[in-house]
Amino acid sequence: MTNDTQNILHHWREAIPNDRLAHLIRDASRAFRRALQIRLARHGVQFGHWRFLRILWDSDGLTQKALSARAGVMESTTFTAIKAMEALGYIERKQIATNKKNVYVHLTDAGRALENRLVPLAEDTNHISMRRVDAADLAIARRVLLSMIDNLARDELEQQEQLRPPERKKPAGRTA
Repeated sequence: MTNDTQNILHHWREAIPNDRLAHLIRDASRAFRRALQIRLARHGVQFGHWRFLRILWDSDGLTQKALSARAGVMESTTFTAIKAMEALGYIERKQIATNKKNVYVHLTDAGRALENRLVPLAEDTNHISMRRVDAADLAIARRVLLSMIDNLARDELEQQEQLRPPERKKPAGRTA
């Protein structure tokens, strides 16, 4: 167990067991990420490429802009990852003759073949996380997390609405 992992466990079990739920979720996410990162590294795949590969396995041929939006990252982050993945032979970028503005990202045979090797690693990580957790507790956790995501999505929409400038009233026209 790494020192970082020991510190996190100490934090949650002894130091501040009732810290904010957001912190607990962040640490759980970090633990998932590290567990998968270790497994991906054994296959020579960077964790940063995982998100893009997953999206492309589902929807090959997206524009870089659409890929960024689905991944929830800045276009510059996507561009950097795409360049590296192209150098590794996982993807290729193409433009359509009628539209030179958009760059489309397509999996190569090598990129497509990674799915059969990497998806089981993510599934394994999930199975490990659920060891010794009762099925009923997992169902509750899933329901609660989905409700939290829904609540926060609704709040985000409300906050965005509050940030919009009010519509200006058009000046009334003069009547003769």
